Amino acid sequence: MLGVGILVSALLLMSEPAFVTAGGPFAALTWTDSHATFYGGNDGSGTMGGACGYGNMYSRGYGLKTAALSSTLFNNGLSCGACFELKCKVAESRWCYANAGSITVTATNLCPANPARPTNNGGWCNPPRTHFDLAYAMFIIMAKPVGGIIPVQYRRVSCVKTGGVRFTLNGNPWFNLVLVYNVAGDGNVVTIKMKGSKSNTWYPMKHNWGQNWELKQKLAGQALSFQLTTGYGKTMTFTNCAAANWQFGQTYEADGNFGGL
Repeated sequence: MLGVGILVSALLLMSEPAFVTAGGPFAALTWTDSHATFYGGNDGSGTMGGACGYGNMYSRGYGLKTAALSSTLFNNGLSCGACFELKCKVAESRWCYANAGSITVTATNLCPANPARPTNNGGWCNPPRTHFDLAYAMFIIMAKPVGGIIPVQYRRVSCVKTGGVRFTLNGNPWFNLVLVYNVAGDGNVVTIKMKGSKSNTWYPMKHNWGQNWELKQKLAGQALSFQLTTGYGKTMTFTNCAAANWQFGQTYEADGNFGGL
């Protein structure tokens, strides 16, 4: 699903893990209370695009198994790509389906705050609340949509992906803007370094928005390598992921990916 993207091999190097951003509510590994609503309608068209920068969720591989997070969970975009398991609290809502089980969704958008409404009446995504605004197709697996809002429990789980980590290159010769997606395991990337093949220097990239990362460095005509660190501190190096003839607007895929949480 890479369009004009060029697929090239990547050499992988696993470094020692470091504890990075696994301390907030966005990193909960045990069942944690929250609430959920839905958006986007039956066809999911309203869930395309969003604050993570992925664009079309189908072409990126996420489909409708997605959620917009309240700012407390969104973590300024550093939770983008993380996977969450949710289940409806059947004992607390008549709208929950008793035998629905759980769903797994990927964080792809921000649910904006509504300061004009209280947190328990319309301001569902106001801080410090945790909240999941689900794609409609996912909400109705757990509950009747007539309920509008349901009590849930959530926890972080491993993201399961097909293929390698993918990098979409945008910008101009002096400004690189890289969208990172299809990240397995932790799912969310919290730091990135970038290197051209004509130098041994790893340049730290600046978080721009969502899962878009920027570097003001001229690297045209060089094979590109990336070093990613995910939310629970796992680091991998993807060497010469994009060949020296790479072009802006194209997507490049590594031949490997991260493991589980």
